[in-house]
Amino acid sequence: MTEQGAPHISKPRILVLGVCPGKPGEPPFRIMEIDGEVIGEARNVTDVLEVAAAYGITIHDLDDPDVVRWVGGGKYHWTLR
Repeated sequence: MTEQGAPHISKPRILVLGVCPGKPGEPPFRIMEIDGEVIGEARNVTDVLEVAAAYGITIHDLDDPDVVRWVGGGKYHWTLR
């Protein structure tokens, strides 16, 4: 039996992890996963959109938690605090 009022927890295809420091002289980055597989580094929102498109995923809304989950900061967080 399903509890009424239980929160919906989605499992989005795209996961963008928290900001990691880059090598000296390089900008910080965020690890990006698609379908649970580490795909590589994203250095900005455009990278996320381009990588998703390369994997056949069109993102219409970067704020939709059913599509993209942002861990350790939202879509505008690309620097170390």
